[in-house]
Amino acid sequence: MLRERLASVIDRFEHLTQQLSDAEIIQNNVKFRELSRERSNLEKLVSLSKQYFDTYKALEDNQDLVKSGGELGDMAAEEVPSQKAQIEKLESDILIELLPKDPDEGKNILLEIRAGAGGDEASLFVGDLFRMYLKFANKRGLKLELLSESAADMGGYKEIVANIEGPDVFRIFRYESGVHRVQRIPTTEANGRIHTSTVTVAIMPEATEQDVTIDEQDLRIDVFRSSGKGGQGVNKTESAVRIVHLPTNTVVQCQDERSQIKNKARAMKVLRARLLAVKVELADKARADQRRSQVGTGDRSERIRTYNFPQERVTDHRIGLTLKQLSSVMEGDLDEIIGALQQEDYTKRLAEHNLA
Repeated sequence: MLRERLASVIDRFEHLTQQLSDAEIIQNNVKFRELSRERSNLEKLVSLSKQYFDTYKALEDNQDLVKSGGELGDMAAEEVPSQKAQIEKLESDILIELLPKDPDEGKNILLEIRAGAGGDEASLFVGDLFRMYLKFANKRGLKLELLSESAADMGGYKEIVANIEGPDVFRIFRYESGVHRVQRIPTTEANGRIHTSTVTVAIMPEATEQDVTIDEQDLRIDVFRSSGKGGQGVNKTESAVRIVHLPTNTVVQCQDERSQIKNKARAMKVLRARLLAVKVELADKARADQRRSQVGTGDRSERIRTYNFPQERVTDHRIGLTLKQLSSVMEGDLDEIIGALQQEDYTKRLAEHNLA
């Protein structure tokens, strides 16, 4: 029964709190960290559980007052519907918290956006998607840092890689992986024909040195003069860095206006995340949220979402959601889409774990 399970969770949380004030445990660094981590993981569930019990008690009290009648009963009757709705919402949130946690859920992410099919239009849409995610991250209070970019013709990009940091960032962005299809009339199209292009997006949990061990002997590191934006000063020093991981032939390149050290650190961050994605994919082929299985080939027939500019329409094909508000979506208003994807995922996972 749900209430018995929640009562047990609260008891465990309070027991952990007592243990963490014990002098012997405080002196045992390993045990203290272990118990602290367990307590921290229970905090949100305990908070929801206490709200649930308080609301449930208030509902029962009001239902008793309704039965007794009179003016107090009438007042209580007005509160009952909102309390029932609140309990239903709390139950939903609690069941989600009871789901097994993804080990990557608390990690920051690397965002990779690459041009697929469609030539110049695809590379232009890489920049458009990056700006969309940048605005969305700003609205959510997340920190987005550009790590590398590869310019294309017509002002577009072959590839953009960025780091995004903040609470629950992997949980928020994980559903963005895949092929994004754009349908619009290019500015260079004289006959007004709609062109279809694709861009691939990969969301990779940021990897630590504990996640992936890289032997320096397996790396070839090249430095060269930066090119692109930044003026003549960019080309005067060899600040750009290219790293090749020889065993996997994985190539990462980063360039900054001045700092070779900073570029190497950024390149290693990207390399580590890519190697972790491959490692996880090889260990578990069923994980569809890792880089290669997420992205596909970039062919026009593969897509998770379509952005149709002439019709001001965005459609997420995984859940059949269509919104006639493309302009606001491109301004970073992704909450409705991401919320619907999260709810669909939670519903499936609840059924799999017999919690629905």
